[in-house]
Amino acid sequence: MSGVAPTNPCLRCGACCASFRVDFAIEEWAGAGGMVPQGLAEPVTATLCRMRGTDHAPPRCAALVGRIGEAVHCGIHEWRPSPCREFGARAPMGIGDEACDRARRRHGLPPLAG
Repeated sequence: MSGVAPTNPCLRCGACCASFRVDFAIEEWAGAGGMVPQGLAEPVTATLCRMRGTDHAPPRCAALVGRIGEAVHCGIHEWRPSPCREFGARAPMGIGDEACDRARRRHGLPPLAG
């Protein structure tokens, strides 16, 4: 091993942020006392919020910064809602799960190999 930390593939990818609708509990939204910035999400029901842009066709989260497959990051990473925190959490870094692979395919990217 060279001593160099592996690069997080999510910092190049971003396909998940431009593939799925992101709904979360309204309590996570800043407008209801949570951390997700008000301007990047909106209430859908009395109990549910949605990240702006994720219900568009094609979807793209308003918090995503950069070009998919090249260099991306979440503009609100430390305040992102629970579905974003949980996405891919069961798969070790660098190995995509089924949802990750599906999102990558939508953007013409190969699955992550483990």
